[in-house]
This record gives sequence, structure tokens and C-alpha cells, in this order.
Amino acid sequence: MHNPILRNSDVLPGAAGAAGRDAGLSLWQATGNPAPALPELRESVRADVAVVGGGYLGLACALQLAEAGADAVLLEAESPGFGASGRNGGQVIPGLKYDPDELRALYGAGPAEAMIDFAGRTADRVFDTVARYGMDCDAVRHGWIQGAHNETMLRTTRRRAAQWQACGADVELLDGEQIGRMVGSAPGLYRGGWIDRRAGSVHPLNYARGLADAAAARGARLYQQSAARRIERAQAGWRIATDRGQVQAGQVVIATNAYTDDLWPGLRTSVVPALSSQIATEPLPAALRETILPGRQAVSDARRLLHYYRLDAAGRLVIGGRGPLSDRDDEGAYRHIRRALVSTFPQLADAPLPYRWSGRLAMTRDGMPHLHRPAPGLTMALGCNGRGVALTTAVGQAIAGHLLAGDASPLPFAAMPIVPIPFHRMHRVFVSLMVQYYKIRDLF
Repeated sequence: MHNPILRNSDVLPGAAGAAGRDAGLSLWQATGNPAPALPELRESVRADVAVVGGGYLGLACALQLAEAGADAVLLEAESPGFGASGRNGGQVIPGLKYDPDELRALYGAGPAEAMIDFAGRTADRVFDTVARYGMDCDAVRHGWIQGAHNETMLRTTRRRAAQWQACGADVELLDGEQIGRMVGSAPGLYRGGWIDRRAGSVHPLNYARGLADAAAARGARLYQQSAARRIERAQAGWRIATDRGQVQAGQVVIATNAYTDDLWPGLRTSVVPALSSQIATEPLPAALRETILPGRQAVSDARRLLHYYRLDAAGRLVIGGRGPLSDRDDEGAYRHIRRALVSTFPQLADAPLPYRWSGRLAMTRDGMPHLHRPAPGLTMALGCNGRGVALTTAVGQAIAGHLLAGDASPLPFAAMPIVPIPFHRMHRVFVSLMVQYYKIRDLF
């Protein structure tokens, strides 16, 4: 049996350097469709729009641009889906980190309503895209359950469900017995929670590769192993240099998220890269699959240091949570996730765990995605805070729509200045302190 466990030596071609230690073989790579055969950029090309970054946001943007007849070029430092887009848990969840009433309090009724409407439809964008282009990515839309482990979180989930219900979302409160039956978890683990039936799951890497295939089939020119090294103004817009080529384009979209480097001043230090780690079992026996997530919902708990889990198409239990704060990649770095697996599903205490892997996600100081337009013809979007599958797809499509139609297709978030985080070099220290703080808060 192939046993793809992530090790520091399991580095993909070209993965050394910027991608670092999280560049290993995952369950999704082991079970993924063939990667698109894409060239490296080795010449000078022109385009209407140049997109930097081959994750969901960049790919969705390039696909929509190409669909509309625009000449789009995409530059990816590794291969499509190499970063978080190919490493995440595949949970397609609408919404933002803030609930509707919180958004209204932060931004005012008018701007907030537009954000709420946009955020509430992000999962629709994913499943509509999958259906439209016939993507083979194990798309399942049976909902997302959020379970509350104590009374404080139970009150939070009740408020959250009520607010989305008032917005017309297909959501429902669940008591502890209902969640236990739907999840198959340890008795009494959850006091209650809610289910959001707008949500679902995909094979994350196959979804990224499906976006790449669809974009290329409609005329977008995609280049891999073609990291953008320098960007500068040109007569007709912008010039982007790679190691062996360059692109000149009137518009540029930078969509590098947690793998952002120093291509544009201050952008890398405006977000904090955090590691999320996952483990997965072998396909569960039929008897266990009858009781563990029989409806194939995606699940996460309501803790601040949350764990998330689901079954993949073959019946493997995939569970993830915060990653290590250092470069460790031994069994100990995943021990807390294994403990979460066993506490949630005691019946899996002896289950073999042949897969483990990590990847980066980008966190912002305010918990909101950031959109920047620091110069004419230059758009940047990053900082999904763990809601990347649905959110980045929708934001990428929205940016493409705006570039094609201008103000007739408004952006979902107001552009803001790039603000580097003070003492960014010490982000591991700050993250470590926040982890300890959230551990204490999750107790009450």
C-alpha cells in the first residue's frame, strides 16, 4: 500500500525556497487527477490581464476573463493548486469570520448588506462553477455542521444560525443528540450547534486542477514554474519579469495569499502565514461508515482553536487543525490532531493514519479579506482566514467581472491601503501567545 507521509525530503520539483517545509505529498496529491501539462514562461508575451498566483482566486479570475474573451496570462511559481488551494480540507463554507450583525456594526447597514449577500453566495459560486464546467472533483453538497462543545459556544452558534436564517439562508439549529447521530461522535461531545445546507465539500486539488483545465481550454495562457520576480510600470501598463521571460499587461491581479513574497512592497508583511495540518485514515470499513458521517456533511467545531473533519469520496476520515509553530515535521507535530480524532471518534483509536501534511493559510489582523489597489491597473486580494475555498473562488470571479465591466460589476470589498503588521518577523511568537490564549478561552 502506498504510504504518502509528509517528510521534509518529500519536496516537489521546484519547491525549495519560498514554499519551504510545507511542500510535501498529501492525500489529495496521492488521489488527485493528473496535473495539467503546462509550460514554463521562456519568452516575452503580452496580455490584457496578467494574474500572479495559481490558486483558486487566480485560476477563477483567469477562467472568467478567458470565458469573456479577454487575453489572460497566469503565472504560477510551482503548479496550479500547489499552495493552500491543493492542501486544504476541501470544505466549501459560505460566509466570513464575522456574522451578519457583526458586519453591520463594523461597516454600517449599506456596505454590510452587500458583503452579507456576497458572502452568503460564495458556496453557490463553487458548486455552480463545478457543474458548469463538468469538473471531476468529488463535489458533495450535503451541508456543514458546526458543533458547540460548551454553553458559551452553544449560545454563539444559536445567534449565528438565527442571523443567517433571517437573511434567508437554509440553516437549522441542532441539539446535541441530533449532532451526535449525524456525526457519529463520542456521546456528549457537542451540546448542540447548527447545520448550513448551503455548504459542502470538494477534492481541493482536483478542483484547482479543474479550474486550470477549464481556463486553459478557453484560451487563458497558464505558465507554471514561472515565479514573478519583479513588477514595474511599462508604457501600456505593467511588466512582470520571471526567471526566463516577461509579461506585459494593462492590468495585473496579484493572488498569492499565504505564499506572498516581496514582489510588491509591504504586501508580504500585511498578513501572517499560519500552518494548518491534517491527517487521514484509510477508507473506513462499511460498518463504521454507516455511523460516522453517514450523510457526508463537512464538520468543524466552534472552538477558537477549531478542528475540522469530513469523509472523502473513498470513505477516509480527514481531520485537521492548527499546524506546528516551528519547522517540526515528526509524529509529535501532529499528535494534537490525532488526540482530536480519538476524542471525537473513539472507535477510530486504532485506525492507521497513513497520510499527514501541512500547508499555509493567510491571517489578517482584522479577520477580513484584504483587497488592495495601490496603483492604476494593479489589484491584489489576500487573507482568507481559513475560509478560502468558497471565498477565493467568488473573489476571483468578482475581480474578473470588475476588470471586464468596471463599476457596473462592483468589487465585494472596498480597496484599502497596504498596512504592514508591526514586528512581523516575530509573528511566530505572537501566534504562540494567541494559541495559549485561545486554549484558555475555549475552556469556558
